[in-house]
Amino acid sequence: MPLPESPDRKHHHTRELRLAGYERPDGLWEIEAHLLDTKPYWFPNHEKNGVDPGQPIHRFSLRFTLDIDFVIQRVDVSMDDTPFRICRQVEINMQRLQGLQIRSGWLKEARDRLPRTDSCTHLMDLLNPIATTAYQSMHTTLEDRRKKQDNPSPPPIINQCLSLASHTGVVRVKWPEHYTGEQ
Repeated sequence: MPLPESPDRKHHHTRELRLAGYERPDGLWEIEAHLLDTKPYWFPNHEKNGVDPGQPIHRFSLRFTLDIDFVIQRVDVSMDDTPFRICRQVEINMQRLQGLQIRSGWLKEARDRLPRTDSCTHLMDLLNPIATTAYQSMHTTLEDRRKKQDNPSPPPIINQCLSLASHTGVVRVKWPEHYTGEQ
């Protein structure tokens, strides 16, 4: 269902995000995030003699190579368009995230490794969607691994949203052993 119509308004900014997850033959996973910011009008920028309508302000790509336990094995960064030349210095700093495990509390640890003055707000904003894309990409493999355990623990996605609450019909059908609703 589309959003309801809005009153007259003026377009000021577009941010496009595209994320994708890939399984590699060596058992590692690559999660890529691409960010593009544009404006529909010219605006001043002292390093570029202004930015034309539709010209990228930010065009960044961030790729994490992960193992099946969500440990970041490699970080690749490309900052093709930035508002200032100094922004690209962040690319090397993002390597500090290597070795970090995506899990509960990981965003705080990422921020501890990369304080705001050593990082880029826009790249750091990509960390949460990268984590969710990683989980969505690896879900089937993780579920297969969980099922092979002698006494499998509940899938970690149970109770993470309304649909997957342990008392819902979704859980009753997919994971009846973890269903807590009315019988």
